[in-house]
Amino acid sequence: MPPEANDRELLRQTFNTAAAQYQEARPEYPGELYAALIALAGLRPEADSLCEVGAGPGKATIPLARRGFRITCVELGAALAGEARRNLAGFDRVTVVNADFETWRPASPEAFGLVFAATAWHWIDPEIRYPKARELLKPGGHLAFWEAMHVFPDGGDPFFREIQDVYDKINEGLPPGSGFPRPDELADSTAEIEASGLFTGVAVRRFDWEIKYTAEAYIRLLDTFSGHIAMAAWQRDRLYGEIRRRLAARPGGQLRRHWGAVLHVARTV
Repeated sequence: MPPEANDRELLRQTFNTAAAQYQEARPEYPGELYAALIALAGLRPEADSLCEVGAGPGKATIPLARRGFRITCVELGAALAGEARRNLAGFDRVTVVNADFETWRPASPEAFGLVFAATAWHWIDPEIRYPKARELLKPGGHLAFWEAMHVFPDGGDPFFREIQDVYDKINEGLPPGSGFPRPDELADSTAEIEASGLFTGVAVRRFDWEIKYTAEAYIRLLDTFSGHIAMAAWQRDRLYGEIRRRLAARPGGQLRRHWGAVLHVARTV
């Protein structure tokens, strides 16, 4: 296994340790995103069953379950799968499976109308994810995925640039070449999807929204990110102490974090 694959495997398993707080701490995706997903994929609850990759505790599952879709959720982490079962207990058309997507096989030969992933697609083995999704889809079915990313619009909160000095001091500075992307600068994966040779008609839609956080709410959010979970205790203590100190000095004691998402929807060839 190459080093980057090994790192991906280790980091993607860290989320299981944050299972209890993930649902509350992570942001809700905009309603407009789900509306666009359903329209672009032509989904109908009575005709299409969905397969969710890396469902976590059901963050993106619940809005689609409320619309009446039958959904099979595949989640690697046992604790996260347990949270998903609790959060989705009221939806009798939703099934949660504790397994890794790469090797999972559905119990029945049913083909899905949609395979989708919300902030999880990049954790799936790049050599496997597109062929596996295509294998699970019926003819004319769709693949969809999106990420929730930190973006920095004009007029955004300067807190995040200012706090980088602390990340540098704890040896967790930004990787070379990374920066502070505006919402319209988030990259899309159209070329990668088309290069698989398995999907066509890629549609891309962009969304952005803002959430205000107190220091404690923001720290709970950070504790659901793989990089922060993997930090040494002294690093988190130093960083979180500085976040608390700086926000305490602000009127209202809050920061504004801007989120961006790039929705991709593609049809089987």
